[in-house]
Amino acid sequence: MAFESYIGFRYLKARRKQRFVSASTLISIMGVIVGVMALIIVISVMAGFEDELKQRILSVASHVQVTQPVGRFTTHESVIQQLKSIHTIQSTFPFVQSQVILKSLATVSGASIFGLDFSNPNQRKDIEAMLVKGTIDDLFQQSIPKDDGSYQPPGLIIGQELAKSLTVRPGDSVYVISPRGILSPFGHLPAMRRFQVTGIMASGMYEFDIATVYMRIEDAQKVMRMPDSISGLSIKTSDIYHVGQVRQQIQNILGDGFRVQDWIQMNQNLFSALKLEKVTMFIILTLIILVAAFNIAGTLIMMVMERTRDIAILKAMGTQKRTIRRIFMVNGLFIGFTGTIIGSILGIATCLSLKKYKFIELPGDVYYVTTLPVQISATDISMIGFAAMFICFLATLYPAHQAAALNPVEAFRYE
Repeated sequence: MAFESYIGFRYLKARRKQRFVSASTLISIMGVIVGVMALIIVISVMAGFEDELKQRILSVASHVQVTQPVGRFTTHESVIQQLKSIHTIQSTFPFVQSQVILKSLATVSGASIFGLDFSNPNQRKDIEAMLVKGTIDDLFQQSIPKDDGSYQPPGLIIGQELAKSLTVRPGDSVYVISPRGILSPFGHLPAMRRFQVTGIMASGMYEFDIATVYMRIEDAQKVMRMPDSISGLSIKTSDIYHVGQVRQQIQNILGDGFRVQDWIQMNQNLFSALKLEKVTMFIILTLIILVAAFNIAGTLIMMVMERTRDIAILKAMGTQKRTIRRIFMVNGLFIGFTGTIIGSILGIATCLSLKKYKFIELPGDVYYVTTLPVQISATDISMIGFAAMFICFLATLYPAHQAAALNPVEAFRYE
């Protein structure tokens, strides 16, 4: 390959100024650089968004959730004891969850209530990290009111966006209207209880903050008229990326009478959409490299036309077709390799700058982040580099074949 490389690199230079690479070669290299750089930046930013979204989801959701599809879940204490045999489980706690309507003096809004055991340190830690107003202890300063209303109403914590929608702040009262009401001579009447807003939280996810309410599990059980039962068990594990194995272990222990879901299953549609979007963007941006590949092919075809006499001389001296073919393939692969390396360096450098200096700001009321999140993946960069080199290799095939098929007699006749 030393002979082919020597001749090939000479052909890359301009005829008149042998010290410089030809303009068409530079343009071809620039095309590959732009394509590879754009792909690395966009894919890294999308991977950053996906990772940030996972972290936000895991900060407010269970790693594994156990529910009982049929009947009421009343045996959670025995279930918790059974699950202690799984060493990768860090914590297990009951919860009550239901859809309700919240009514303030200004308006009404739908919401999901979550009744949690705030005496559990792990439960407190997760919610306290999101609080922007109030404290968890404020929930315990309230008491469930008696029927005559002689006590102060119980407390609850609501999402920041929901607080804006209801125009409430800590200290204001809201009514929680539950679908589990009572039968009366006038038909089914929804249950209604007055609560006091004791805290406001912000998870950074608009969909969560606009529809989530936290309260003590005892209060939620009374609102939902299920004093001796829960909605399910929330489980935290030590390894979130191998949570499927834990889910299967739990299912084997509890049997088919329980539904066990991990966080990946519960958010499958969301992550499938993100994966599809990432693949789509990869395909679209690969078109930039494809355009650069056509430029490479055009450059090599012009090179074959310019070097017709040189090719004819080489063939007249006995140079084989495969050697001529390799000369022009070396040219194309050099353009592709140079563009891929420089594009990768510039792309990684840009991603590192975005990650460190965060000079691109995003509106917090539109996105769940205020700066572009970036996650550089060696696998993604390798795939982009391989795809770029493969496309550039394909671009060399036709010009190389054209050069190898050149008839030296015809070439000398028209020179």
